[in-house]
This record gives sequence, C-alpha cells and structure tokens, in this order.
Amino acid sequence: MTARPVKRSLTLRGHRTSVSLEEAFWQEFRTIADEKHLSINELAALVDVERGVESGLASAIRVYILREVKARRTPVSDAPSS
Repeated sequence: MTARPVKRSLTLRGHRTSVSLEEAFWQEFRTIADEKHLSINELAALVDVERGVESGLASAIRVYILREVKARRTPVSDAPSS
C-alpha cells in the first residue's frame, strides 16, 4: 500500500488551492506535465476545467492520470505470428 496522500499547493488561474495526492500519483502527474511541456499548475488547470462539479480536484487528477497511462498501452496485435 502507498503512503498517505500529501497536500501540495497549486495555483489555478491565479488562485491558490491545495490537492492531496499519493506520491506515486504526484510523480506520474509531474511526468505527464513534462511530456506535454506544461507546468504542474498549467496541467492542473486543464484538469480542473474538464472535471466539472461532480468530482474533487484530487479525484479528477487521479482519473486523468489513469486515462493517460491507459492511453500509453500499445495494443496487442491480433495477427498470427509467422
């Protein structure tokens, strides 16, 4: 099991907020931001805009990370090998 979530500060469109994420999620979020050439705050702002009002920011970030990781998977070919 991972360690307890750690609260981190973010700035979203000029407003300070905080989000609690487990270290593994935070590291993956940083990796995704780097890959997209965005700052953590920029990526968090994009997730914030897309999340709507049904979920909290931390949950939305976790779901975003899950979707990104799943999108990286390479599909297994159904073609028979020779």
